[in-house]
Amino acid sequence: MTPETMYWNDDEKSLYLLDQKMLPARVAYAACPDTASVASAIIDMTVRGAPAIGVAAAYGVALGAKEGRSRAIEALDVLSRTRPTAVNLFWTLERMKTVLDLEKNDELLFEKALAAAHALKYEDIRVNRAIGKNGADLLPDRAAVLTHCNAGALATAGYGTALGVFRAARELGKDLTIYADETRPRLQGARITAWELSMDGFDVTLICEGMAASLMATRNIDAVVTGADRIARNGDTANKIGTYSLAVVARHHGVPLYVAAPTSTIDTSLSSGSYIPIETRDAAEVRILPGGGTVPDAIDVWNPAFDVTPSDLVSAIVTENGVFSPPYDF
Repeated sequence: MTPETMYWNDDEKSLYLLDQKMLPARVAYAACPDTASVASAIIDMTVRGAPAIGVAAAYGVALGAKEGRSRAIEALDVLSRTRPTAVNLFWTLERMKTVLDLEKNDELLFEKALAAAHALKYEDIRVNRAIGKNGADLLPDRAAVLTHCNAGALATAGYGTALGVFRAARELGKDLTIYADETRPRLQGARITAWELSMDGFDVTLICEGMAASLMATRNIDAVVTGADRIARNGDTANKIGTYSLAVVARHHGVPLYVAAPTSTIDTSLSSGSYIPIETRDAAEVRILPGGGTVPDAIDVWNPAFDVTPSDLVSAIVTENGVFSPPYDF
């Protein structure tokens, strides 16, 4: 079975996060006893995936509240500066801010903040199951599907969004063949998605994302299913870099692209994807070569972590509240 993404140790008053940098070679947990350690874990991608980042941040605020109201308020600011693209992070911090504002008794603040973090964790799992159920109906009884990056149990508090669709489809008795993009440069598809699906007994085949066009040209692919880190009001979708090119290839081959995400990922304050902030990460992620060695420092590297897929390439957006089709206007 897939290990837990995170758990709370009540005796130690500490959050433990599955260290996803270690996967698949080793299953290990990183102790996060304070806000700073949670923030570091989000930045260095010990924990990753928009919903999981949001839930981890909720615990980060609770850990701040353990040290008093001022530290809890400071935690909101520290955590808001960790990763800019995943809107779930900011949605969660707003929820936690409300808890801090409503609880006037400082002696009860930690207890209330921790209870809110627990509630957000279990709410995320419930939402993911609803997304899975809604999305499963989009897939035929025998389906070959392609996914990108990791939008599974390990990118959430449990069950997953895109991979939650696959889990729900299997629960309905559907027969799935799943292809997983390796997802350069962090290889989340190779290290995490393929491993997660294999652990849960799915028929999964790993490919480089550069192989997706040939895959669609030579094999009958029924759907591409991805997650999302932020969705604008018009349906433009920010997801892991490479999703946009995959969407173009899918449209050319007549393959529907479905985005599975909670409503907390929809940012109605942004009219289009052109306003979504795109995180640029360290060039070292690209310089390190799979076979060993590095690209010379004299060669420039551009390393955006996400891209934006225009809404006209998105066949449907699957949320816990149902399946939405274009034209989108959330």
